[in-house]
Amino acid sequence: MLVYGNYYEGEQQKLAFAQPRYKTAFHDVFAQWRDNFCGMIIDSANERMNVDSFRLPDHEGSDKDVREFWQRNSMDAFSSSVHLDAMVAGTSYVLVWADAEGRPTITPYSGEQMVVQYKTGSLTEIQAAALFIQDAWGRQISTLWTDKYVYEVSAGTADWESGTVQKNPLGIVPVVPFHNRARLGRPAVSDLHNVIPIQDAINKTVTDALTASETAAFPQRWVTGLEIVEDEHGNPVEPFSVAADKLLQAESDLVKFGSFEAADLKNYVTLVSMLVQHMASLSRLPLHYFLVNGGASPSGESLISAEAGLVAKVKERMLHFGESWERVIRLCFAVLGDSRRNAYTMETMWRDPEYRTEAQHVDALLKLAQLDVPREFLWSSAGFSAAQISAFRKMRVEDAKAAAEIQKLGPQPQTAGPAVTGDVKPKPPQGNSGNANRKIYEPSH
Repeated sequence: MLVYGNYYEGEQQKLAFAQPRYKTAFHDVFAQWRDNFCGMIIDSANERMNVDSFRLPDHEGSDKDVREFWQRNSMDAFSSSVHLDAMVAGTSYVLVWADAEGRPTITPYSGEQMVVQYKTGSLTEIQAAALFIQDAWGRQISTLWTDKYVYEVSAGTADWESGTVQKNPLGIVPVVPFHNRARLGRPAVSDLHNVIPIQDAINKTVTDALTASETAAFPQRWVTGLEIVEDEHGNPVEPFSVAADKLLQAESDLVKFGSFEAADLKNYVTLVSMLVQHMASLSRLPLHYFLVNGGASPSGESLISAEAGLVAKVKERMLHFGESWERVIRLCFAVLGDSRRNAYTMETMWRDPEYRTEAQHVDALLKLAQLDVPREFLWSSAGFSAAQISAFRKMRVEDAKAAAEIQKLGPQPQTAGPAVTGDVKPKPPQGNSGNANRKIYEPSH
């Protein structure tokens, strides 16, 4: 896991020189050089994964409670860290427990700090989970959870057998793993697993190019027929001070000057471009992210087509991570002793991972509105958060009340006249009704 983390941060730089003498000569020159694509591969997917809300179809009003869990634990920010660590290291974890006031707390942990054991034959039920962390003083704190008890070793105690045992009030291990690219019967895999060898090859090629730029990218001059002058110690003395404004000359006609052809660095550029294309294929990242096409970015439909692989990759991650977040929310209800701890119909609502222009997006939503799609679904699809949608509901109520008040101040509809009673005959019908109708209402003579 530390290896993947170093590659993501760009701390893995390997100065792989063609010969050991080059390492001695150029190590200090290129020691701070970085050309790391691993971070971009992870960030390009992580920045598109944003949890918007949770939907519980069978439990009305639950969205408010879930939003309180989420906001109070700052999960708008920490959820991104959970996704990031899962894609970098392969697995990250979330612990749900009660605070001093009995409210659920959500705490993320990296795969370097926690480990879980599943029940035999199960892919979701956890038998035990162990947490190993260090406090600010360097003391290790260890905690083991099972569905029946919680075993804690106090800070600074190395003896595992000296811990304390408490009953687990939840009756379930309160840890949720977030597995990246999970496979049946195999551990989760980092998104950088297949990319690292190519990144090393790019580092080696670029290092060679930088070395060549120092030694062979400038024309080197040569001279023949010139007597070599030595100093008092027998070391050759450079006969000329070569510069752009210097002219080389010699007294003898036998002396000849010339220059070697400078090294062509385009070969290195071609090789790096090929390696970058391989990396883009493995990571499903569009080539315009690597600026392989000279820096020109596609637009319109070509952009959507180019990013189709990346969007499909993100949606696949959202499918698995969404299941884990639903387990986290159910554990929050379990901490409160709420029956919604068994709300298996819960759904994680994600923001749209596909980038589109505002005009294209709004036009698509207007077409959905013509199909009588509910207004709140359109708001959610437009990218508004659950808190904003809740505010919209209140605004619409206020707008309706204001419209009703304005209606009272306007002209009122005319009421019907008095009822016809006694011998009063109604007014004869107007228009061309015919003589027969008039005779009914006219008095006879």
